[in-house]
Amino acid sequence: MTSAISRSGHFVKQLEGHTAFIPAPLPPEPPLEQDTEIVRLLSDADRFLGRLDGVCSVLPSPNFFVAMYVRYEAVLSSQIEGTQSTLEDVIDYESGDQDTPKDVEEVINYIHAMNHGLDKIRHGELPLSLRLIREIHAKLMSGTRGSEKDPGEFRRSQNWIGPQNCTLAEASFVPPPVHEMTQALGDLETFLHSTADLPALIHCAYAHAQFETIHPFLDGNGRVGRLLITFLLCHQDILEFPLLYLSHYFKLNRAEYYDRLTAIRRSGDWEGWIKFFLRGVASVSRDATRTARNIITLREKTRQLVADEMGNMTGAMPLLDHLFEYPAVTANHVKETLGISFAQANKILTRFQELNLITETTGQKRNRRFRFDPYLELFQSPDPSITESLSDTTQGT
Repeated sequence: MTSAISRSGHFVKQLEGHTAFIPAPLPPEPPLEQDTEIVRLLSDADRFLGRLDGVCSVLPSPNFFVAMYVRYEAVLSSQIEGTQSTLEDVIDYESGDQDTPKDVEEVINYIHAMNHGLDKIRHGELPLSLRLIREIHAKLMSGTRGSEKDPGEFRRSQNWIGPQNCTLAEASFVPPPVHEMTQALGDLETFLHSTADLPALIHCAYAHAQFETIHPFLDGNGRVGRLLITFLLCHQDILEFPLLYLSHYFKLNRAEYYDRLTAIRRSGDWEGWIKFFLRGVASVSRDATRTARNIITLREKTRQLVADEMGNMTGAMPLLDHLFEYPAVTANHVKETLGISFAQANKILTRFQELNLITETTGQKRNRRFRFDPYLELFQSPDPSITESLSDTTQGT
C-alpha cells in the first residue's frame, strides 16, 4: 500500500506493519522553485564561501589552519552523535596523553576518514562514489562504538530512527528497505556526478538530505552525510581547502534541521530545506573567515613577540610555527621535532610560558605538557550545550 506521495518520494506500508519511505531520484520534479529569497540566499552563501576560500589562500601556512579546522569539525560532528570529547582532548591525545577519554578515538577516526576521502579525490585515485563512501565509513567506525555494525558495508537489514531503545513500530522515521535502498543509492551516485545544471551549493544540499533519508548504514550515517558536503565542494573545485563544516550550524539548529528533513519527506518541501542549508553555508563561511583572519593577526603578533623577546634563540621561531599545527607539546616532542637538545627544548618552553604563549596543563614537575591556548581559544564553540547529544538515534536489526 502506498500513501503520501510527494515529489521527494512516498511512504509504503510494509508487510511487517510499519511504513517506510522510498525516496524519488534527484533532482526533484517539479524543479526547485527559485524564488527571490532562494536567489538572495544563494548569492550570499556563494559570496561568503568565496571570501573564505580567498582569505585562506593568503594564510602564511594554510595547512596549519586546515589541520585545526578538520579537528574542530571532527569534534563537533562526533559530539552530535553523543561523544563527550573536546578539541582539547584531541590535542592532548595527539601530544601523547594516555589519559584522554576513550571516545576521543571516534574523533580521531573522523579525522582519518576526512583525510582519506580528500586524498583519494585530490589525487584522482577514486571518484566520489559509493565505493569511496564505504571506505570512509570503514575508517570512521573502526574500533569504536558501532564497530560491530558492519563498518564499510551498506546495511542488509532494516534500520530506523527514533528515541533510544524504541521499536520499529515506534520509530519516528523508517528509511527504505534494503532492495529500495540499493536502487536509491545507485540513483544518488549518478546524481553526485550530474552537476552541470545545478548551482554547486544546491547540489550539495540535495545530496546531503538524500543520503540522510536513504540512511544506508546501520550506524554513522550522520557523520558520513556531513563529510559528504565537504567532499562534494572539494570534488567540484568550489573550495581549495576543506573548510566548510556545517556540524556546528546543524547542532545549534538541530530542531529545525530535523523538521526540514521531515518536511522534505512528508510534503516535498525542498525549498524550505534549501533555504535552511544556504543560511548555514553563509553563517559558517562568515565565522570561518573571521577565524582565519584572527589566525593571521595572532601569528603576526606572536612572531613579533618572540622576535623581540627571544631574538635568534635556536628553535624559538620554529617551535612557534609548529604550535600552529600541533598546539600541545612536551619537551620530548619539541626535542624530536626540532632536532635540538632536551635542555634547549625546556629552555624555549620555559620562556614561552613566561611570555604567556603556552600553559602547562599537568601541574607536574616531570612529563609536563604545554598547550598553545591563545590559538585554541580561536576555535572555541560559543554554544554552551555543545556536548549534549541529540535525542534521536539510529537503530536496526
